[in-house]
Amino acid sequence: MPISDRLSRLGSGVFARNDQGKVRYRQRFAGAAGECSMAPLLDLSLGSTDLQPPAAAIAAMEASLAQPSSAAYCMHGGTLPFRQAVAAWAGRRFGVIVNPQTEVLLLVGSQEGTAHLPLAVLNPGDRALLLDPYYPSHMGGLHLASAEPVLLPLEASASWRPNFEALSPSQWDDISLMVLGFPHNPTATTGDQAWLDAAVAKALNHSIVLAHDNPYVDLALDGEAPALLRNPHWRECGIEFFSFSKSWCLGGYRLAFAIGAEWLITALRQLKGVVDFNQSLALQAGAIAALEQASEWPEQLKATYRERRDRMAQALESHGWPVRLPSMALYLWLELPPHAKRLGWSSEEFCAALLEATGVAITPGNGFGPGGEGWVRVALVHPVEELEAAAGRIGSWLARL
Repeated sequence: MPISDRLSRLGSGVFARNDQGKVRYRQRFAGAAGECSMAPLLDLSLGSTDLQPPAAAIAAMEASLAQPSSAAYCMHGGTLPFRQAVAAWAGRRFGVIVNPQTEVLLLVGSQEGTAHLPLAVLNPGDRALLLDPYYPSHMGGLHLASAEPVLLPLEASASWRPNFEALSPSQWDDISLMVLGFPHNPTATTGDQAWLDAAVAKALNHSIVLAHDNPYVDLALDGEAPALLRNPHWRECGIEFFSFSKSWCLGGYRLAFAIGAEWLITALRQLKGVVDFNQSLALQAGAIAALEQASEWPEQLKATYRERRDRMAQALESHGWPVRLPSMALYLWLELPPHAKRLGWSSEEFCAALLEATGVAITPGNGFGPGGEGWVRVALVHPVEELEAAAGRIGSWLARL
C-alpha cells in the first residue's frame, strides 16, 4: 500500500532506531538466563529524568481525578485557569505582562508545538532556518509542512554560537521561519541573550517568524538562560515554547505551553483545534500547582545535575574519553572517543556497538542533523552510582578496542 512522500522524508527518527536496539538487547538479556557476561540495560539515551515531580503537582492531579470534568474533553475555553497561571508565572519569571486570553496556549508537550507550528505558518516550499545540530522535531515539523530547511551550522570552536552573518541579506529575505533553542539540545550549551537578540533583529528586518524552543530555561548550570520573552520585541515576530518535562520532572504527563504574538498563538490554536483536544483538567491542575506552589523546584534540581555532570565527566575522562564540560543540565555532548575514530565508525555505528557490547544506550549525534555526526549525547538521568557504573562498562569496552 502507498504511503506519503513526506512520511518517507521523516524517516524512523533517531529515538525510534535507538529503541529498536534497546528492545533487542533486553530480549538477549532476558534469554541469557543469568549469564554473567550480560549486564542489564542502562538507558542514557533519552532526557527522561529519574527525578520526581513536586508533591504539590501530584496531589493536585489526584484531587482533580475524581471530578467528572477531568474525564471530559477539554476545549480551549476550559484552559483559561491554566493560561492565567502561566501568565502570572511569566510575570514573575521574566517581568513581562502576558495576556492569558490571547498570548498563551496549552500544548501536549513542547515537541508537539514545535512540530505543528510550521503547518500553521508555512506554505509548501517555504524556507525555514534550523540550527545544526537541531532537535529532531524541529526538522520533522518542516517535513510535515513540505518546507525547505536551511541549516546554520554550529561549531564547537565557536562555543556553539550561531553565526547569523553567514547568510547574505538575500538569503535572509528568502526565509519565512527561524527555529532556535537555547539552552541548546543536544550540545548542552546555555547560550547567551545576545544571541537571541541578534535573531530577533534578523526576524524583524526580514519579516521572519521566530520560534524559540525553551524547555531548559530553568536548567542552566552556568550563566542565565536566554529567553525570547526578555526581548522587548517578542510580540512583533515570535513565539516561545516552555515545558514541564524538564523543570518539574513531568515528562510523561505531556504538559507544556507557548507564549507568543497573538497572531501566532491564534494560528497554532486553529491548527490544534483540528488535530487534538487539550490535556485533562486534572493534569492542568497539576501544572498550575507546579507553577504556583513549586516555583523553586527547578532550582533544587541543579545541584543534583551538577554533581552528575562533574562525576560522569571525571569517570569518562579517567577511561580516556575527553569531555567538554557542558553549561546546561541533563546532557553531556561528546566527540567520539579516539578508539572509535581510529576504527572509522560513524556515531550510529559506535552507539550500536556500545549497546551490543555493554548494555549502555546513548544517542548518536547524527540523529540531530549532519552537524551532529562524530558526536554522541549522554543523558544524565540516573543516580551518580549508576552513571559511574556505565562509565566503567564503557571504559572496559574501549580498552578492549
